[in-house]
Amino acid sequence: MSIVLDSPSRLNTRQVPGWMLALAVVIATVSLSAWAGELSRPLFVIGCAVTGWYAWRQGPGSHLQAALVMFALAPFVRRIVDLSAGYDPFGLMLTGPLLAILVPAKRLLQTSELHVLPGFRVYPLIIVGGCVAYAAVLSVLQADFTNAASGALKWLAPLLYAAVLIESSERDQMIEAATSAFLMILPVVGLYGIYQYIDPPDWDRYWMQFAPILSAGQPIPYGVRTFSTMNGPASFATFTATGLMLVCFSRARWCSLLLALPAAIGLLLSLYRTAWISLAVGVLFCLLFPATRKRATGIVLGGFIVLLLAATLTPFGEVIGDRLGTLSEGSQDGSAQARLEQFVTLWNQWDSSLFGVGFTFADVGSAGAMPVDGMIIACWLSMGIVIGGFCLAGLVWAAANALNLSWTERSRESIIIGALSLGALAQLPLANITSGENGFLFWTFVVLLTNRPSPRVAR
Repeated sequence: MSIVLDSPSRLNTRQVPGWMLALAVVIATVSLSAWAGELSRPLFVIGCAVTGWYAWRQGPGSHLQAALVMFALAPFVRRIVDLSAGYDPFGLMLTGPLLAILVPAKRLLQTSELHVLPGFRVYPLIIVGGCVAYAAVLSVLQADFTNAASGALKWLAPLLYAAVLIESSERDQMIEAATSAFLMILPVVGLYGIYQYIDPPDWDRYWMQFAPILSAGQPIPYGVRTFSTMNGPASFATFTATGLMLVCFSRARWCSLLLALPAAIGLLLSLYRTAWISLAVGVLFCLLFPATRKRATGIVLGGFIVLLLAATLTPFGEVIGDRLGTLSEGSQDGSAQARLEQFVTLWNQWDSSLFGVGFTFADVGSAGAMPVDGMIIACWLSMGIVIGGFCLAGLVWAAANALNLSWTERSRESIIIGALSLGALAQLPLANITSGENGFLFWTFVVLLTNRPSPRVAR
């Protein structure tokens, strides 16, 4: 697999690629977890931070690849460590990839260029960043310092990383770097996801028994909603859908598409309809443009064949078919009704959650706790109607910038990013797209289209 950097001349060919160091940190942590016990957790976090520093010295492309590997595998490593050292309710190891993408943020303090960037590039980030700071302050005022720090880190780290990429990366090479990383990641997470569905390993069963997540199914064979190496079906499906978009539209070779096939099956086994909708919206968007219409048509036909084979020739075809059937239920769907009830609950509060409660949320597994589904509910609950509305406006503004530029430029790379942005907008009412790994994907790709294009890299 070729490693693409924005400044190849800066990288000594004898240096270890950033993604390889990230993989070494994962392997070392897993290998030593039984011996090191709880010490594995801080060591892994430190290893991720060091990897982020090392990869950034090689260039933004190398750093993006390393970050994708860390986000894909950190929850898997966490579960293996939990099996030997005991369940960690705080998920300390999940902060490792977030710290890795925070490393480049020091560039924002060093550069003098940020204040002269076009407003349409930075204003949405500033608006959302201010709203996140407001929610963090609300949590601090309630003496909930843990959630204040956790919420701020999950929301702000991807935002600051995107701000750095705006002025330090070249668009086309970043897309090529991400595609190369996904070509390595997708077969791994796809095959593991299928295995997990058929016979979940001990560390996955253990985690499912303790984790306050209700959407992962049952820790039994053919009872899991596949989450593969990631932290839940939603994050796995969103991550996989993004990778499939990049690989299918950036690579023309059939071998690349075959490598992505296990991930497509894993995506189906996640039973996460929001990511299915997002991927479908992105592909349909690509049908509108001559540069991607032929590829999009082939993907639609290929996807239909994969879906047909998965539903008829596999032992899990029935569950996929049943889940697909729920897409036609509309307002009668149980999930849709639950989301509508969340709006009613907030509106009926004595102040209609005018000012918000910050990042102080109860676990959805707790009795009486209200689930938080979608950005509208998340912003309303944490920031209140007014500030939450500004946050939502900033998110829509950022995605609309990407869509506008993709429609104007109409190159293949710009269309891919526009498709990812439109897919994110489709998810906005249904899922959280700005926190943790989902925020990393959203902000990274939605800002790339505003970057300067780079010379096409030979594939």
